[in-house]
Amino acid sequence: MRRTSMSFPRRLLASTQYSRRYPDEFLNKFNSRSVGFRALHSLVNLNSSSSPTIKDLVGQGFHVQALQLYARHTPAVISKYTFPSLLKACASLANLKYGRTIQATITAMGLCRDPFITTSLINMYVKCGSLLDAVQVFDKLPERELLAGDSSIWNSIADGYFRFGRVEEGVSHFRRMQSSGIRPDAYSLCIVVGYLGYEEGRQIHAYVVRNLLGSDPFLESSLLDMYFRCARPMTSCRMFQALENRRRNVVSWNVMLGGLAENGLWESSLELYMLAKSEEMELVSASFTNILGACGQGECVSFGEQVHSDVVKMGFASNHYVCTSLLTMYAKCKFIEGAERVFEQVSNKGIELWNAMISAYASSGSIYGALDTYRQMKIHHIVPDSFTMAHVLSCCNIVEVLDFGRLIHADLVKRPIERNITVESALLTLYTKGGLDHEAKLVFSSMKGRDVIAWGSMISGFSQNEKFVEALDCFRDMKKHGVKPDSDIMASAISSCTGLENVNLGSLMHGFVTKSGLERDVFVASAILDMYSKCGFPEMAADVFSHMPFKNIVSWNSMMSCYSRNDLPERSMETFYRFVAYGLDPDALSITNALVAVSLLAVLVKGKALHAYLIRQGILTDIHLENALVDMYIKSGSLKYAQNVFQKMCWKNLVTYNSMMDGYGSHGECWKAMALLDEMRNTSIQPDHITFISLLSSCNHSGLIKEGLNLLHSMKIEYRIEPREEHYVTVVDMLGRGGQLDDAYALVRSMPIEPSKSIWLSLLSSCRAHRNVDLGEAAATELSKIEPSRGSNYAQLLNIYGEAELWDSAAKLRALMKEKGMKKKGGCSWIEVRNKVDVFYSGDSSCPLTSQIYGALGNLRRNMLKKESCFDIIEALLSY
Repeated sequence: MRRTSMSFPRRLLASTQYSRRYPDEFLNKFNSRSVGFRALHSLVNLNSSSSPTIKDLVGQGFHVQALQLYARHTPAVISKYTFPSLLKACASLANLKYGRTIQATITAMGLCRDPFITTSLINMYVKCGSLLDAVQVFDKLPERELLAGDSSIWNSIADGYFRFGRVEEGVSHFRRMQSSGIRPDAYSLCIVVGYLGYEEGRQIHAYVVRNLLGSDPFLESSLLDMYFRCARPMTSCRMFQALENRRRNVVSWNVMLGGLAENGLWESSLELYMLAKSEEMELVSASFTNILGACGQGECVSFGEQVHSDVVKMGFASNHYVCTSLLTMYAKCKFIEGAERVFEQVSNKGIELWNAMISAYASSGSIYGALDTYRQMKIHHIVPDSFTMAHVLSCCNIVEVLDFGRLIHADLVKRPIERNITVESALLTLYTKGGLDHEAKLVFSSMKGRDVIAWGSMISGFSQNEKFVEALDCFRDMKKHGVKPDSDIMASAISSCTGLENVNLGSLMHGFVTKSGLERDVFVASAILDMYSKCGFPEMAADVFSHMPFKNIVSWNSMMSCYSRNDLPERSMETFYRFVAYGLDPDALSITNALVAVSLLAVLVKGKALHAYLIRQGILTDIHLENALVDMYIKSGSLKYAQNVFQKMCWKNLVTYNSMMDGYGSHGECWKAMALLDEMRNTSIQPDHITFISLLSSCNHSGLIKEGLNLLHSMKIEYRIEPREEHYVTVVDMLGRGGQLDDAYALVRSMPIEPSKSIWLSLLSSCRAHRNVDLGEAAATELSKIEPSRGSNYAQLLNIYGEAELWDSAAKLRALMKEKGMKKKGGCSWIEVRNKVDVFYSGDSSCPLTSQIYGALGNLRRNMLKKESCFDIIEALLSY
């Protein structure tokens, strides 16, 4: 059936990715070229002797028109030499359906055994994504024709195996080729060496040397690339120096420029570029993209600007790949102005350049610049691809502009690009982190291929939003679907167990990690360590830490924090000393954790040593470290040093002011603490409930009852902060210390919350201080209702009876305590001597130095008695 010249190419274009997105644009571009006009003219006048052939059209890239011209001929008049070109056109258009139609024609004409046509068929199927068809074509060839043929057919199927990631089958095919007596050529070796490891690659290299195949420039470059890929840069360098024709092989120079940078030797890459210029190598676009990548890796913007000049001089300023590399280099060097300049100078911007500019803004933290660039894309009618949308959605997630993200989602639904797994995962991350569970579930349920990234987006999103149950449910569903979790998913699942404080479930996760072989991953191990730490199992955390094969600074910091959190500050400091002894460089968080431990120990000498260490090492401080310094000095009793740190801080937050207020209050500087509240108002920092605890404690220690009551009132009225139990405890204690017991009792009775044991105990202590027996009995009665078996509550009332000389009441209470088996806990005290803190309990003789301590006390008592008798004699003489 004869088809019109316009209907056929449109149907053919519809089967390709490009035509689905730009069918009209493609045809317009074709019609605007002179060759295109001649091709269309030839389709109308087939008998013209000047008409271009199918081979000509394919050679000029007009694949649609070549297939259109073939459709207007009958197969009988088509030469067998035309079919390789037709199959090449199908491969370029990824049109598998039409390629199969051409194969049927080839079979009908009896040409299926032609080696050139067979090779073209295999290549077409491989490039169209059907390895099965390619293998079937190869397997149908008779053995004698395979043995008699050259290596091109074998190469085509080997290339297919490796392209589809079936490396073992590809290597097996290569060995079968050798055993069949087909000698591999340079192209065969290029295919194989691109997928092999170091040892196998060395064997190929030896084969090349033995068979004198080393003069092929592409094979030499493939071997160089193999050594770089296997992290053997020095081997590549030695091989490069030994190349005889390297001046004529610019590909090998490009491989060296890129390979050195990829192996962290970016400085050597820059030196090699200078050598290439001195040897007057004819550099190509790939040369500049590789060297610009090295400049970006080393953040060497000055050298990058020199390369930019070379780009302009050598006429590559309009090359889209080079311009994109230039823009990316400036972005990695944190020189966003240079990236903007490159972007503005390119007149005809391709999608790659727009994407690079969006990525540059995003990586530099200029999120709104990235979103504005996307808006400009829309204005210029540039159709975004999946890379664009993934970056823009990530930007929406960072600045939490969910409405804009929803608009992008609505735009994506209209186009097939929405089905890209990367874009769908970005949408999931946006919705889950934004707390839009319903939208996230809709996107997730509509995904056809849920890979590990999609599952990870859901699980991590739920975990970060503290929806730990949902995160673990999603984790179970993922396992049911047979998806193997990666390290990020396991870390999120374990963090969810930590959030639920469910150590049993966390232990099960630990066992699953061990079975799956992820226990060696440092991030997973750190998550397990953190789980045991926050659930109160420091020994289990220490066991996980000791079995970690590689400990990074995060794991060391987690272990230090674990010990401090579980009241083991001495072990936290020991961990810090081990950390430094191993030659690792602590960061601000390491010092912060160490300062927290020192604060718990209240050892001023160690705190000063840490402060000096961070100054000497030049460790960059942050607000958390400076806050830890202030807190350490305050808890170690050095208000002066805390003030010095506080005054030198460039930026203060709420935690800073709260710590300093608490320090002033504990040192009796109430008015200074109150002045900080006024300073906070001027800096627009809003106080919280901890602020008022510190201020009320300051008033309590200074005896400023009126000011304290005013603070309690302003807390509720002015700052809209509802007082908590700890605020009332402080105010009751303040009134009790000031002798206003009736007011304290009235406050307790008028509280909007149920009085706790702390409030009644504070009132009871005040009653003892002011010998108010009646109110003390009332407070003790309330305490006994809350904690009927606690002996210390009765001990306070017993002291009140004793000091008021109510012996009968005291005797009855003591008998009641003895009947209930109650006993008051002894007090304790501690002292720091030579960087060590010793704790002493009342009535405890377990200390190994007890005899020496009591001996020293006895000597001290005798000396004091002697001095007292001497003073008596002197006083008598003076009076005489």
